[in-house]
Amino acid sequence: MTNTVQFPDGFLWGAATSSYQIEGAWQADGKGESIWDRFSHTPGKIKDASSGDVACDHYNLMPGDVALMADLGLQAYRFSLSWPRILPNGRTPSNSAGLDFYDRLVDELLAKNIAPFITLYHWDLPQALQEEGGWASRSTAEAFTTYADVVSQKLGDRVKNWITHNEPWVAAFMGYGNGEHAPGIKDMAQALRASHHLLLSHGWAVPVIRQNSPGAQVGITLNLSQVYAASSSWADLQAARYTDGFLNRWFLDPLYGRHYPADMVHTYRQQGHLPAESALVQPGDLEAIAVPTDFLGVNNYSRAIARDETAVNNPPTLLPNDNFTEMGWEVAPEGLRDLLLRLHLDYRIPKLYITENGASYGEGPDENGRIQDPRRQLFLQQYLGAIHQAVQAGVPLVGYFVWSLMDNFEWAFGYKQRFGIVYVNYETLERLPKDSAHWYRSVIQQNGW
Repeated sequence: MTNTVQFPDGFLWGAATSSYQIEGAWQADGKGESIWDRFSHTPGKIKDASSGDVACDHYNLMPGDVALMADLGLQAYRFSLSWPRILPNGRTPSNSAGLDFYDRLVDELLAKNIAPFITLYHWDLPQALQEEGGWASRSTAEAFTTYADVVSQKLGDRVKNWITHNEPWVAAFMGYGNGEHAPGIKDMAQALRASHHLLLSHGWAVPVIRQNSPGAQVGITLNLSQVYAASSSWADLQAARYTDGFLNRWFLDPLYGRHYPADMVHTYRQQGHLPAESALVQPGDLEAIAVPTDFLGVNNYSRAIARDETAVNNPPTLLPNDNFTEMGWEVAPEGLRDLLLRLHLDYRIPKLYITENGASYGEGPDENGRIQDPRRQLFLQQYLGAIHQAVQAGVPLVGYFVWSLMDNFEWAFGYKQRFGIVYVNYETLERLPKDSAHWYRSVIQQNGW
C-alpha cells in the first residue's frame, strides 16, 4: 500500500525545544541570571505564577531525553543554548561547565544519529546585558558576536547547522514593545531599536560561525504568518498591508537585501517611534544584515486576518473558522501553504525549514497511562498536508521540526499550555509519549503517511 502523502527523499524530520523552557537548573554550575529568570520571578508576569527554575529539568535528565528522541525516530533536534549559562555576564570569560553541558548534548545526539540544529538565541538574554540597555543598545549586538564566536569555536567541529536567532519579532516587539515578554518594557521606540540590533547581530555572527565551523549551514528563524484582508474593502486591504509590514516584511526585507520597507519606516516616523534622521542604522549595517545565508527557518502556527475596525460600513467577509487551539489560535493550514509559496516567489530563498509548528491541547494520561490527543494529531496531519502541497508546487522546503518535543514552560502562560508530543508530569518529571508522538514516529519511518 502506497502512502497518500509522500515527502521527497532526504526530507528531514525533527523536533524543537528551547533552553529556558526545558532546562531548569537556573542557578546551577555557574550559570548567570537571564532576563527570563528576572521576569518570571517578578509577581504578576506569569499567568500561573510559575517560572523556569526547574521546568523539565532537561539539564539533569538530558541523556534520557536524547534516548527518547531516538526512540521516536527523530533525525534532527533543534535546541537553543542558554547564553548566560555559557557567558554568565554576557561577555567573556566563559563558564566551562555551561559549555560542557552542550558539548555532552551534541555528542549524545551524534551517537544516536540525530543531527543537532543549534539556535544561539531564544530570548534568554543575560540580565547583565539588559542592565546595559539590552537589545535596545548596539553593544548587545557586539556581545552576541563574541558569544557566537565562543560557542562555534567549541561546537563547530561537530555541529553543521546553526540558527542565529529565534523569532526576533517576538524578542523585539513583545519584549520591548508591549512588555508581555521579558524584559517587560513597553516602548515602541526601544522595540524598533531592538529589532535592528537583533538583525545586525545576526549579520555580524554569520561570518564568525562560518569561519569556526567550515562547511556549516547558517540561517535565521522568523515567526511569519500569511496575512489576509478581512474583506475586499480598501480599508481592509490597507490594514493587511500594514500587518504584513509589521509582522513579516520588517524582517524579511532587510535580510534579503531590500532594506527596511519604506512604507513602515514612514508609518513609524509618523507615529513618533523613529526620528526623522535616525542614527539607528549606521553605514554598513544594512549590508551586514543582508549577508547571504543558507536557509530560512519558518515558525508558523496560524494565519493573520487584518481588518480596519475604524472603517465605516466595513463588514468582514473572511472570518476565522470555529477551530481554535487552546492558545486561541485559529487552525488554518492553508495559511502555511500560502506563506511558503509567498516566500518562494517573493524572496527566492535557497532553502526553507519549518523550524516550529504545533498546537496546544491539554490532554493528559487516562486510567491506563495512555495519552490520546487526536486534535493534535489532526492538526499536524493537516499542516503537514499543506506543507506537502507547497513542496509539490516547487517550494524548496527540506525539513520539518514539530513544536515541541515535550510539554514545557510556555513563557508568560507558564505551564498551562501543553505543546509537546511528549507529556511531562511536572511533579515527577516523568515523560510519556502521547499518541501524536507515536503517529509522528510512523510518519518519519514512512516519510509520509
